[in-house]
Amino acid sequence: MNKYLLLVFSCIVLSCSGNSRDAGAVADPVLFGDPFIMLHDGTYYAYGTHAPNGIEVYTSTDLRVWEKAPGLALQAGDSWSAEPRNTFWAPEVYYIESRKKFFMYYSSSEHICVATAASPFGPFVQAEKKPMLAGEKCIDNSLFIDDDGKPYLYFDRFNDGLNIWVAELEDDLQTVRESTLTKCIHVSQPWEEVWPRVNEGGFVVKHRGAYYLSYSANSYESPFYGIGYATAASPAGPWTKYENNPILQKPDTLAGVGHSATFRDRDGRLRIVFHAHHSREKIHPRRMYIADVVFSDDENPVMSISGEIIQARMK
Repeated sequence: MNKYLLLVFSCIVLSCSGNSRDAGAVADPVLFGDPFIMLHDGTYYAYGTHAPNGIEVYTSTDLRVWEKAPGLALQAGDSWSAEPRNTFWAPEVYYIESRKKFFMYYSSSEHICVATAASPFGPFVQAEKKPMLAGEKCIDNSLFIDDDGKPYLYFDRFNDGLNIWVAELEDDLQTVRESTLTKCIHVSQPWEEVWPRVNEGGFVVKHRGAYYLSYSANSYESPFYGIGYATAASPAGPWTKYENNPILQKPDTLAGVGHSATFRDRDGRLRIVFHAHHSREKIHPRRMYIADVVFSDDENPVMSISGEIIQARMK
């Protein structure tokens, strides 16, 4: 989560001739914070925090090499914003078959918003330029539709540091049923107390009838930013945090890992995408990484992040 990001480009790795990339050269990283990946019609689409005046989109066929689409999927003029310098972050995009359109849930000027488009490339436009909750600041909204078709929206509120809440949505997938607002989780485990009070970036996946809410804790600026999860028997909770959290924090040479989302790849495997600091010495621009999510074969399955951590690279 970061409202003000400068467009910073990493150095290009040149070939021995100095004029073109060598076949073995390392391509530039995809510079995304708060990344989200959607698989649609065999192509992966990645959205994230980077552009100061909208939301970018990249595409890939293998999750390793990505190509930036021209223009912006969401432009400032098509969205509500309360600030002269528009700020956008934490986008998630879903294709809703019954509507024959794509829905983008995102944060703008510390308010949650939703826009729609006929294409994953956009343009995503708000029919009514207003936040989903006009009365207070909220961020990091995430859609979950249960097996019975009931839609829920998870997001962060600022009423106890940052903590995660859920509410049902109307059938239009854009209107919050405020009477159903329910608190999910807040800072409550020692690993989350580095600085400041933050539980954010919630994302829900269902496994064997149970609901798994992954989230991030500590400031995104901290190297101890990490990922944990909680479980519940219903989308509204009550939620119980995994006692051995975090499931990802400072892996290998990475620092500041978090704001994750899960998705199914073309083989049906559950994957997770998250960002990390640019390096151990520098926070911005953040980079996008992908790994596997697995569940233990127990009566109460444990969720874990395993296997190779793939750094997304530009074509």
